[in-house]
Amino acid sequence: MSALRIGTCSWKYPSWKGLVYSAGNGINYLEEYAAKYDTVEIDQWFWSLHGEGKISLPRAETVREYASVVPPDFRFTIKVPNSVTLSHFHQKSKKDALVENPDFLSIELFHRFLDTLEPMRGLLGPLMLQFEYLNRQKIPAQSLFLDRLGTFLEACPAELRIGIESRNPNYLNRAYFDLLAEHGAHHVFLQGYYMPPIWEVSGRSGETGADVSVIRLHGPDRKGMEERSGEIWDHIIEARDEELQSVAALVKGILSRGVDVFLNVNNHYEGSAPLTIQRIRELLGIEPAKHFLGQ
Repeated sequence: MSALRIGTCSWKYPSWKGLVYSAGNGINYLEEYAAKYDTVEIDQWFWSLHGEGKISLPRAETVREYASVVPPDFRFTIKVPNSVTLSHFHQKSKKDALVENPDFLSIELFHRFLDTLEPMRGLLGPLMLQFEYLNRQKIPAQSLFLDRLGTFLEACPAELRIGIESRNPNYLNRAYFDLLAEHGAHHVFLQGYYMPPIWEVSGRSGETGADVSVIRLHGPDRKGMEERSGEIWDHIIEARDEELQSVAALVKGILSRGVDVFLNVNNHYEGSAPLTIQRIRELLGIEPAKHFLGQ
């Protein structure tokens, strides 16, 4: 039977006091979060590439701490470090020459990353490889990207649930979805930025055979939402009623096929991820999340 998990993208937001947390400061945010939700996305380890030869991976004590404060049925979805997913180093200026990242889709570096996650192995949900928009200067043709990705996926441990988030709208075609199906991977549906609506992308993907699906709600204007909110994330700033109706319908459709769904909601989507989750739960007709500790 398929299962739905709904959580947020990251968790340490003092302005969620009263929505998720018992206090704004002086608490263990993840511990209190895990008393209310059953999944969360970790993106802090994504930002790992700091220049040539400068790579940071998760610290053992941090992984152990996270694993120690959540219940056994909790699941983390994790963005794989961008030292694996960036084809080139970031340019300080558009005039700078492109420099290839030698660890792009390195299975050796990926295994080093997996080793750091050992303390939370039993708590892992999908691991997500997020790729930036790849122009022709970085990857001249989609076929080259798919060749590299296929080689990587072939070498991944079979027990892992691997999700691919492509930010090239033109890549979301039959060749791409067939490759994911061949290797037991799944597409990560991103609602926001310049990507097509996720329900349209779902129609293109067809039956891939994956047993899990990840949906990430981000919204189209991260910077604008930060300016409008003042980075106080305790109220809805821009309600996306029609979109949420379509999201709910998509979730129901995926679940009806026996596929698990992880729905990850960002503050930047409507202004407050916890309140967006509450709205989604109402649309799906499911029980509200548990109250925060101390209420």
